[in-house]
Amino acid sequence: MLKETLREEKDETVDINLSPMIDCIFILLIFFILTTVFVEETGIRVERPDAASAVPLEQESILIAISDDGRVFYGGREIGMSGIRPIVQRLLVLADASVIIQADEKVTHGVFAKAYGEAIAAGATNIHFSTKGEERR
Repeated sequence: MLKETLREEKDETVDINLSPMIDCIFILLIFFILTTVFVEETGIRVERPDAASAVPLEQESILIAISDDGRVFYGGREIGMSGIRPIVQRLLVLADASVIIQADEKVTHGVFAKAYGEAIAAGATNIHFSTKGEERR
């Protein structure tokens, strides 16, 4: 009789239910995804000029880049000067964001002024230019 009791206890299997732990992990994952700030980069490397009074911007921004040869980029693709206005208009409808123009230090003032004018024509009221002294957070 004692042998039968021991044999019955050995045959029992122990199951660990992982469902609650997996649920917690998914909830944490969703929380971190929703609270993450997404920064859309311009897609090209721009040598920005120095500025003594650079101030970091902590709000959502529309980043427009102008390469050293005057090509205009947004989100890693070339949009040209004529692409600034429709993109800025579309994004300003979604959120009241500032426009940051990252122009290479070799770009002429005329090219920068055209990009600035296109952003104004799109309805942007908060336009900045990016310099080396700025730190994106």
